[in-house]
Amino acid sequence: MKIVVLAKEVPDTYGQRTLNLETGLAERDSSDKVMDEVSERALEVAISYAAEHPGTEVVLLGAGPESAAVTLRKGLAAGADSAVHVLDAGLLGADTVLTAQVLAAAVARGHYDLVIAGNSSTDGGAGVVHAMIAEILELPQLTNLNSVAITDAEVSGERAIDGGTVQASASLPAVISVTEQLPDLRFANFKGIMAAKKKPLETLTLEELAVEPNDPEAARSIMIAAGERPARSSGTVIIDEGDAGEQLAAFLVQNRLA
Repeated sequence: MKIVVLAKEVPDTYGQRTLNLETGLAERDSSDKVMDEVSERALEVAISYAAEHPGTEVVLLGAGPESAAVTLRKGLAAGADSAVHVLDAGLLGADTVLTAQVLAAAVARGHYDLVIAGNSSTDGGAGVVHAMIAEILELPQLTNLNSVAITDAEVSGERAIDGGTVQASASLPAVISVTEQLPDLRFANFKGIMAAKKKPLETLTLEELAVEPNDPEAARSIMIAAGERPARSSGTVIIDEGDAGEQLAAFLVQNRLA
C-alpha cells in the first residue's frame, strides 16, 4: 500500500492574519507557519494504518514556499517515510484550480493507492482541492469522513452530511478527505526527529510536472481588489420600555434580516 497525504503549510491558527492590500495575498510572515491541523489528522490516519500494516509507504506531498520544507520535515518526524515538495515561483498566489492541477500531477507521478487530505484548510477554507484532484485523475472520492477504514481493496468510513452521517466506501485507488473528528497527530519523539533529517524530501518544479501556470486556455481565478476589514462597531442596544418587540422588529427590517 502506498499512501500520499496532502500537507499544507498555513499561518498559525491562533496568530494574527492579515492580507496584503496591494496583492490580495495573505501575509504569511505575519505569524508562525505550521502544518494545517486537519492535514495533521490526515497524516495520523496514514501512519496509524502503516503501523499496523508493514510494507505500507506514507508520503507527504505539499506545494508552497521554501519554508514548507520545514513543515514537511516535521511530518517526517511524526512518522511519514518521505516527502515531496513542489517549489516554484509560478505557484505564488495560485488559485484552487492551479493548486489541484499541480498536486494531481505529483500524485499521478507517484502512482499512489490512496490520497488522504483534510476536508478544508484553515487559511483559504475552499474545501475543493481534493475533489478537483479526484476529478482530474478520474478517481473515486469520499469526502468529509469522520472515520476511516482501509483494506487492500477499498477505503470506507462515516461521511458527514447535512443533518446526519452516512456510511460510504470506494475501491482503491481513491481520494478521501477527513474532518476534525479524526485523532490529533502524535507527537514526534527524539528518535523520529533525528530520523527525519535523513528521510528523502524530493523537490519538484512545475516544469518537471508539465504544468503551465500561465496557460491562457486554463480556467483561473484572479484577485481584482482587496480592502481592509472594517472596524467593528458597537452593537445596537434595545432598552425595554414596553416597546422592545417593536424595536427589535424594526431593527431586523432595517438590516434586512426579516
